[in-house]
Amino acid sequence: MSRYPIEIPYMTEITYAGLSASVVSLVISLLIELIVWSKVVKTNTLHLRHTAHVNISLCLLVADCCFLASSQPEIISEIWCRIAALLKHFCYLAMFFWMLSLSTMLLHQAVFLFHKVGKKTYLRFSLVLGYVCPFLIVFITFLTNNGGAQDAYFCLETCWLVYSGLLKGTIYTFILPVGIIVFINLFAMIVVIMKLLEHRSREKSHEKEIQAAKTVLRSVILLTPIFGLPWIFGFATFIMDLTAGAVTLAVNYAFVVLNAFQGLFILLTTCLGDRMTREALLNSFRKKVSEPQLVRK
Repeated sequence: MSRYPIEIPYMTEITYAGLSASVVSLVISLLIELIVWSKVVKTNTLHLRHTAHVNISLCLLVADCCFLASSQPEIISEIWCRIAALLKHFCYLAMFFWMLSLSTMLLHQAVFLFHKVGKKTYLRFSLVLGYVCPFLIVFITFLTNNGGAQDAYFCLETCWLVYSGLLKGTIYTFILPVGIIVFINLFAMIVVIMKLLEHRSREKSHEKEIQAAKTVLRSVILLTPIFGLPWIFGFATFIMDLTAGAVTLAVNYAFVVLNAFQGLFILLTTCLGDRMTREALLNSFRKKVSEPQLVRK
């Protein structure tokens, strides 16, 4: 997200550690979804939510792998650097558009309680939003910048998009869509939390008020990584200059830590943090452990 390549102490090590943990976590998340899918996905709402989670995890997994594969641009060829930039551009955008799809669904459910959207309708909408929209952005950007030429579409030094000045360069075809999506997701999260508070405020007992506060806190924790809100630090990284001092360094470190480990946060919140998924996973393991004992008997 920096306008120009920068060197900050231990940033590379943190990035490698975070992305490696994220790749492993995302593979585990996808395996968990595969194991518990038939046991958990029993309603349209759950089907839509888990479909979004799978696609977000898949897009982030491919993007992180491409990021690691192109982390040393000096040892890879120009064509592979261009392909890595193209894949990262598409996969990171697709991840955000799937986040937008999920936040749109939650917002619709929170505001229009009695208006149900069909599974097929939502899936068509999500596929168009999640994959067609980012594909069009990447395709048009690639064609209009000399067919993905070096220093026009991508920078050979970073295997990433180019910054050429204020509102100039291909980096804005990533930053502007992501900025709009993060803003919408933040708005959606606030509305969902307000609806939770409004619903819970009708329950007057002290015990239930405490439970309501826990519910709201859990919702914030669950929604934050999956909606990409830590990328707010990324926009601060893009805007601020390193000459600003300690504050800029803190923002850079916060952005790298929160986003490098995003795959791990997704595993902890959307998979292990979800009660139904956790129980279905435990039941599957118990069933596998008990099956050999039944065979011996």
